[in-house]
Amino acid sequence: MATLGLWEKKFANYSYTVEMKMNEIRCRGVLFDLDGVLVDSTPAVARVWAWWARQHGFHNPDEIVRLAHGKPSIASIRELLPHADHDAESREVERREIEDTEGVIPLPGTLELLQAIPREKWTIVTSCTRRLADVRIAAAGLPKPKFMVTSTDITNGKPHPEPYLKGAQILGATGAECVVIEDAPAGIRAGKAAGAHVVALRTTAGDAELREAGADWIVQDCAELSVDPGKDGEEFLLLRRRTK
Repeated sequence: MATLGLWEKKFANYSYTVEMKMNEIRCRGVLFDLDGVLVDSTPAVARVWAWWARQHGFHNPDEIVRLAHGKPSIASIRELLPHADHDAESREVERREIEDTEGVIPLPGTLELLQAIPREKWTIVTSCTRRLADVRIAAAGLPKPKFMVTSTDITNGKPHPEPYLKGAQILGATGAECVVIEDAPAGIRAGKAAGAHVVALRTTAGDAELREAGADWIVQDCAELSVDPGKDGEEFLLLRRRTK
């Protein structure tokens, strides 16, 4: 956490390239988390982690499911079972998650929003492994991203900013020029530490927890967002929050 604190201090006085108004954010790229943002994999995740919790004698599987959300599996396993064979446990969790795709579907507004953004201006930044991310993207019928950052590609998982900094980099932008769309407090903190504005979805945590993590906007799902991609060759996007 000390490292994260250094990142937070570094960006505390950063002059953002992103322009943000009450219901508009002008940015160069959009970085999406996967589970709980683009796809609803909650039932599958809950089944696997509840099984894992019971296998290891945890008395409150629901709490284990909550703690594991939004972080790489191996990071959760290290935290919960400090003396276990972490790699072996993580491989078993991944195997079961890959096999369990029942109920994995796109969340409301996902397909419309992805189709509205030029392919080179968005990516997925997920705590899944690459194999698991590919399986869930396919199961939900989402367009395959041109770029993707997974736990396979990074050293430090969320809430460290590395995943979102790498996502911004592959779009040719800085963290401060991007918008992160997240649902988990760990991911929100990662996005803020990377210098990005963060839009939080209410799919996993309550408003108070999302605000405490640093969310700039809170919306129900991607159906409350729209994008103006600009004219051909335009460098910036305009992300809008729909108002009732």
